[in-house]
Amino acid sequence: MLMENLTIAATERSPAVDFDFAAGRLSLKGESYPEDASAVFGPIFAALETFLGAAGDREVTFDFELIYFNSSSAKALMNMFQMLDQAAGAGCRLQVNWFYAADDDTMKEFGEDFSEDLDHVGFHLVAVE
Repeated sequence: MLMENLTIAATERSPAVDFDFAAGRLSLKGESYPEDASAVFGPIFAALETFLGAAGDREVTFDFELIYFNSSSAKALMNMFQMLDQAAGAGCRLQVNWFYAADDDTMKEFGEDFSEDLDHVGFHLVAVE
């Protein structure tokens, strides 16, 4: 199944989205503290759900390069990780790269916390100098 890529430019309060479904490369990059998290994450979840539902056993890499996010974004990210873990449990070979600034202990800890709830996804913490 060929899906149209999802590309959404970053705003002051929401991350850049670059989902290249054909290549199996997904990324969220920037800051995320929108006034209405469901408006921002709704289209992302819809596209992700469709893609993961048909992903089968293919390889998929998801890069998270978030500098900052608020609590409603954290909840959305948690839901996203649950979707990824379900797909990986069904056979999709999913790798998550959680990029954080080497001197940002908070973002590193968020990555560690998210990874603890995943049973099937390969989760990699990547320090960026």
